[in-house]
Amino acid sequence: MLIRTLSIAAATFAFGALFAGQASAQIQMKASHQFPGGKGDVRDEMVQIIAREVAAANVGLDIKVFPGASLVKANEQWNAMLKGQIDISAFPLDYASGRHPQFGATLMPGLVKSHEHAKRLNTSPFMQDIKKVIEDAGVIVLADAWLAGAFASKKNCILEPADAKGQKVRSAGATFAEMWAGAGASIVSIPSNEVYNALQTGVADGTDTSTGSFVSFRLYEQVSCITAPGDNALWFMYEPVLMSKASFSKLNDKQKAALMAAAKKSEDYFAGESKKLDDEMVAAFTKANVKVVTMTAEQAQKWRDVAATSSYKTFSEKVPGGKELIAKALAVK
Repeated sequence: MLIRTLSIAAATFAFGALFAGQASAQIQMKASHQFPGGKGDVRDEMVQIIAREVAAANVGLDIKVFPGASLVKANEQWNAMLKGQIDISAFPLDYASGRHPQFGATLMPGLVKSHEHAKRLNTSPFMQDIKKVIEDAGVIVLADAWLAGAFASKKNCILEPADAKGQKVRSAGATFAEMWAGAGASIVSIPSNEVYNALQTGVADGTDTSTGSFVSFRLYEQVSCITAPGDNALWFMYEPVLMSKASFSKLNDKQKAALMAAAKKSEDYFAGESKKLDDEMVAAFTKANVKVVTMTAEQAQKWRDVAATSSYKTFSEKVPGGKELIAKALAVK
């Protein structure tokens, strides 16, 4: 009888261990973002790389990707991570500046001057401060990504502030919106995945957004002229792959290691693609017979002058630590 009891106990233990192993092998996480899937958008591909690499590592972690705001609306991704609705997001950080106004510095006119400058910023005290705000809020950065951007309009080419006067312009964030308003434009506040329809219906006359979004959202079908980054880029936006801290803490050491290795591959992929996005935008808009222009240094300086009395001034005065953040960013040469 004792032998039979021990056998039953052993079998029960073995079954329990097997069940626990199966449960751990079935950890599923959700990655969500607003960008088109399966169409070559670099931000979607960054998340897809992470999902594929983690699956290939065979550590019991499965990441399902929901592109195109199919699971969570564009502006709600940040809160969804904090609430546990999603685990990972490729997210334009400035979209959360309503909760954390310091994030506005990651879409500040003229603050980032080139793709190479953006890389140097990633390891600077400026980004250390930004990432501390991110982490204190309950989120971690898996992969850095800065995208260059452009201006476009249905009405005319926008090369200097006077060209924007009287236009209804969609802006990606509050800091750029202040600069547009300083130039005499009225502001349309919508996420990038709604810009096509806004242009099509006349809700907006023009927009600023990343070069990647200009192509993946097919905005060449709705505008007559685009101002490409060229040698005097004003628009750069931090759009990293983020993860909920709570979700990350659920992983074991092997899963964490596999995830971070996948994130490194994702970041390296983006680094190789970032400048190509600008060239691909120019090619796509030229093919669509949209006029492509670039600013001179003098024209870009006119915009910086407007930003100095609008975006920079407000950020320095109203955002806790804002003046210091801008100083740290400008110190990176």
